[in-house]
Amino acid sequence: MGQVSQYLTFRLDDEIFGISINKVREVLEFIKLTKVPQTPDYMIGVINLRGNVVPVIDLKSKFGISMTEKTINTCIIIMEIDFKTETAIVGILVDSVQEVLELKDDDIEPAPKLGTRVNTEFIKGMGKHNDDFIIILNIDKIFVDENVLNFDNVESGAELQL
Repeated sequence: MGQVSQYLTFRLDDEIFGISINKVREVLEFIKLTKVPQTPDYMIGVINLRGNVVPVIDLKSKFGISMTEKTINTCIIIMEIDFKTETAIVGILVDSVQEVLELKDDDIEPAPKLGTRVNTEFIKGMGKHNDDFIIILNIDKIFVDENVLNFDNVESGAELQL
């Protein structure tokens, strides 16, 4: 039997994605953002999280799907991102948060080589739950080449600096 891991699942359009619960700090309702000039379209702004500046990325836009339309279900997932030996905090905007699922390693297949709208280097694997596939993301790889986030001065557990 494979090891069991927990994943927070969320929707981007009609697709279900999952990220390791170990990366999630909290889930926020959509709140007012402060836009930052001269950043990519997917970098939709920053929020004040208990006195810290936290950048927020529209994950649908980052993946080239579309811009997220704000609804009553739109959420910001606050996560810890590993970059080299540092940890930084970033928010991702998603259409809705679904649930926390437990998946066995045996229920996760390797990332497909073709056929998804998401670059497969960001995909840890495809989880199977009931009759649905869940795209399990390696959230650290999504932000590893981020130009709008300065990791040079990040202290362990610190918020990202723009």
